Amino acid sequence: MSELFKLCQTINYLFDMKTLPKNWITEGLIDFEYKKYQLLAYLQATEKEFKAVKLYPSLSDLIDHHRTLRELESGKTELKNLFPKALNGIDLQNAQLRFESKVQEGNVMEEIAQITAFALPKLQHQIEEGKAIYDFVEEQVEFEPVGLLPIYTREGYIFMTQESQSEVHAFRYRSNFLQLAGEKFRSISFWLIGIFQRSLVYTLEKLKLHLIKEIKELPNPATWRLHSPHHFPIEETLIPVSKRLLLRSVTE
Repeated sequence: MSELFKLCQTINYLFDMKTLPKNWITEGLIDFEYKKYQLLAYLQATEKEFKAVKLYPSLSDLIDHHRTLRELESGKTELKNLFPKALNGIDLQNAQLRFESKVQEGNVMEEIAQITAFALPKLQHQIEEGKAIYDFVEEQVEFEPVGLLPIYTREGYIFMTQESQSEVHAFRYRSNFLQLAGEKFRSISFWLIGIFQRSLVYTLEKLKLHLIKEIKELPNPATWRLHSPHHFPIEETLIPVSKRLLLRSVTE
């Protein structure tokens, strides 16, 4: 590949690298310099998100990429499964499509090992930065129940407020169990009910009573308040933080 063409490709990535494909290490040209600039452009974009205190989805994506490379490095993930595939036939007897890798492994392993060795510490550093911001936000916010909590807390509401703002973002939440690899994990789903205006008269307790009248299926809902003394992005930061706080507080 000519140096000019490689430079043009790199510049294109620098302008549009908010996300990194899941199998970026085996997609396209497998060349250390090319992949290095691709990764650095992506990390530059995530750094910009972190400076704006936007954690989601950048932090979870970074963790996923780091995990994939660690598994590749340790041999838990077979390299051939990451390469793009091309259809090369049909097995009519078993009603299956046959695919083959578009890339011949050969010396590619050496390039990938070099790319992995370069990428892992870079990703780890960015993850630590994201976690530090996450912990900072979590330490700043106030999280408490609105009124008395019922015994059943797996469903309910969470009200998000921020200092010097009258808006209340009201979300409904539901806790579920996920079965993965034989283990149970708890997850939290959020969806926005509405944005309300808080006042000396229309308090969070009044809002809770209003929702009880409007949504009959939750006659005695667990209700929480998350208040931020700073203006943080709601979707990218406060919702992920709220989910983790709820996971700690919700009982079976």
